[in-house]
Order: sequence, then C-alpha cells, then structure tokens
Amino acid sequence: MSLQLYTYQEGILAKLRAGFAEGHHAQMLVAPTGAGKTEMAIALLEAAKARGNRAAMVLDRVVLCDQTSGRLQKYGIDHGVIQSGHWRYRPYEPIQICSAQTLEKRGSFPGLKLLIVDEAHQTRAQTIQFIKNNPEVRVVGLSATPFTKGLGKTYSNVVSSVTTGELVRLGRLAPLRVFIAKEIDMEGAKKVAGEWSADVVTERGLKITGDIVAEWVKKTHEVFGGPRKTVVFCSGVAHGADLAQKFGDAGYNFVSLSYRDDDSFKDDAIKEFTKADSSIHGLIATDILTKGFDVPDVMIGVSARPFSKSLSSHIQQMGRVMRAHPGKEFALWLDHSGNYLRFRDEWDDVYENGIHSLDEGREKAKPEPTKAEKEAAKCPKCSHVWPSGTDTCPCCGHVRERRNDITAVPGMLEELAAANAAKAQQREWYAQLLGYAVAHNYARGWAYHKFKEKFGVEPKFRDVMPLEPTAEVGRWIRSRNIKWAKSRQRAA
Repeated sequence: MSLQLYTYQEGILAKLRAGFAEGHHAQMLVAPTGAGKTEMAIALLEAAKARGNRAAMVLDRVVLCDQTSGRLQKYGIDHGVIQSGHWRYRPYEPIQICSAQTLEKRGSFPGLKLLIVDEAHQTRAQTIQFIKNNPEVRVVGLSATPFTKGLGKTYSNVVSSVTTGELVRLGRLAPLRVFIAKEIDMEGAKKVAGEWSADVVTERGLKITGDIVAEWVKKTHEVFGGPRKTVVFCSGVAHGADLAQKFGDAGYNFVSLSYRDDDSFKDDAIKEFTKADSSIHGLIATDILTKGFDVPDVMIGVSARPFSKSLSSHIQQMGRVMRAHPGKEFALWLDHSGNYLRFRDEWDDVYENGIHSLDEGREKAKPEPTKAEKEAAKCPKCSHVWPSGTDTCPCCGHVRERRNDITAVPGMLEELAAANAAKAQQREWYAQLLGYAVAHNYARGWAYHKFKEKFGVEPKFRDVMPLEPTAEVGRWIRSRNIKWAKSRQRAA
C-alpha cells in the first residue's frame, strides 16, 4: 500500500520546505487530531531518505514507536527501531524510529539530517537540548495543541493550513453533539500551579459517579438505541475503579485503565476494544488515551475530569472521539466536568481559525461561568449546548423563549437592532474574505488576520461558507495591499 496524501497535506509540506529554505532550523507543524500528522511525517522521512539523508522520528512512549513502525510497514517503507531488544533493530537503515528516552541516552545521532518530534508541545528538556546542540539537523515538531509556554524559543516558525472546522466539513472528522450533564462541583477546590489538585478532583468526582453512569445509559439509548463504544475521561484512579464497578452493576463492561496498570494489561484491553465486535463497551482513562489512541468507531466521549486551565487536555480528549468512521455522522460528548463551557470561546476560535503562533498564553486558569450562564448555555429540554446565533435546539427542536427586559427602555431596541446588523455585516465580511483567500490559494488564517485588521476583534463565527467578495470588500483589500507594498518600499 503506497502512501497517498490529501491536497491540504501536500500544501503543509510545501510550506515546511519553504520555511527551511528561508533559514528556519526548527518548525512546528500544527494540525488537528485526524489531520494525518503521522502520514505527513512519514512523507517527510521518505523524502529525506530519497535524497540520501538519515532521518528519525522520536516519540515519548514505546507503544507509540511500535504503532508508527507498523504504519511505515503498512506503506512498505524500510526502517529501523532504536529500542533495546526490539526485533526491528536495524541501525543501518536511513529511517529510524526511536523513543525520546532512547535519544536522550544516546546523546547524539551521527549523520542525522531530519528529526521529527511527535507531541512536541510536551517538551522534554533533553530533547530541547538536543535540538539546540545540533543546528545542522532540520527539526519538525508535531502538535495539535502547541500551547506550552516557551515553545517559541525552540521552534521559530509555525506551519498550519487546515482547521478542525474544515476537516469536519471535508468529512475527515466527525462533528460533536454536546450535552451538558450534572457537573462535578469544583467550587472552592484547592489548586496547584493554577490547576485543580488530583486528590481533590478525584474526591469530588466520586460524588457523582452514579449520575455519570445514569446519564450515559439514558443518552446512549435515546440517541443510538443502545450502547456504543465509549471513552470516559475520569478524575483519578479511585474514580475510574468506582465507575467501572457501577457500569458493571448496570450491566455494561467498562475497563478502567491508568498509569498504574501493567503495559501488557492496557495493550490487551485496547486491542480488544479496537475490535468491531468488542466485548468491552467502554474504556475509562486516568491521564492516558489523550495521545496515540486511534479507535475511529468510538461514538461517545464522557468528560469527567475538570480542568481549570488545560485547554490542550480538553482538546486532546475531544479529539479521541472525533475521528471519522463509515456511518459515523457525529460523536456524542457528555460533559460532567464543565470543561466545554469553561473553554468554549477558546475552542470556538481554534475550531474555526486554527493556530498560527506559539506562546499565546492560552493555558491560563479560566474564570468559572456563573450558574445562570451555565443554565442559559444549554437547552432546558434535552441539555444540548445552544449553538451560537439560534434559539432553536438542533437536537430536540425546542425553541427557547427569551425574556425581553429592554422593551420599556427608550432607544434600547434600536441599539440592539444596530448591534445585530453590525454582527451580520461582520459575518458577511468574514465570508467574503474567506472567498478571496480561496480564490487566491491563501490559508484560512489570512482571512482571520484581515478581519482582525478591519474590525479590531477576532472573528468568532462558526460554519461560515466562503463568498465572492463585493466591490467594497475588494477595494478595501486592494487598499491594504497598496499600503503594505508602500511600507516595504520605505523599508527598502
């Protein structure tokens, strides 16, 4: 089976090559879960080999090394795995797969010309030092969530040309259908370095185990007519064990996995869960399964591990259930953690606009929505999250009534109408800027930055289709281009 890339993947690789030609030593390839980062990495490894160069991909777990090796084997690409006792130890091969720990122990990699770092947002000090000590090696970091502070000190260029929203529209990812369920109460909980402590999260998560199981039973039957493959992200080891027991009491086979379990036990459970006719209804994860877990027919995700600031963990968890699969029209997301509303603005931005720079400071503790805001954000009939810009629930069709508290205030209706008109105009502009970007083969981020230049705010619109620019929009773009050209002339 030969490796075939999508058009957007070819475009990303072309941008990486252009970045190296411009003198960037280390670049970050940013793409959502499901975009095919491993396939793009394999294409880079194969291209390096074709030019007579040595290339390596470094991963932070042995099981991920095995998975990547298996992917290379599927495409018929010869390679070696640098791992103690590994059956594919072939140090003479131009392409090598190795664990981060192995690379750190070696300290050097003679003749290496290209290094690909998987999950590059999880910075390991020794790997960063290796990159700095070997400026002759071209480096590509892979990440869907490059929010770790300090990444910009290692990676000088960001390459990203596809967003989660675009992949959903292309059918490469499944959209989420989100329900807000009974939430773990974190009011007044202790924090360590801005994040809720694991012990407190576990203690409070145990209090609603029964609600989590009952909600899953209810929703899986309402939506699918019966159980479907599920991944539960729990609050801690004790919480996972309690959930597994209560799911079992309800007649369902859920297996709890954590960092404390033997690797062979975890591997066997995941292998069984991967089968189309698996005897396991769900996996319960404690701080695992947020990377290297690829089971596309998972239909349900349960969020039961609250995060105060870790947007990356929230996005990684949702990505586990968004992979496309034949017949999978959507994935169900049951939120008991409060994370979806807590990170909604940031998620909407990443979903539609992607990520174009590092060290953005996204990973900060988020203010908690009020109880009133939480209630207003979900359908009172089915608890589905209200989408922006509509009063009709997309799940059950319920139409919410809005209390009009401003009708008795002179001038307020006119002000509201003007605000709505301004928002509609901004949406039109954004759609036309997208249309211009498509027509000129620009990345979607171009429209994002031009909109921000025009209106001074970020475009936070969902499902905007590109439109042909009007004469007004065209004139504005030309004026910006002329201004930019003149500034370049003055600089020269």
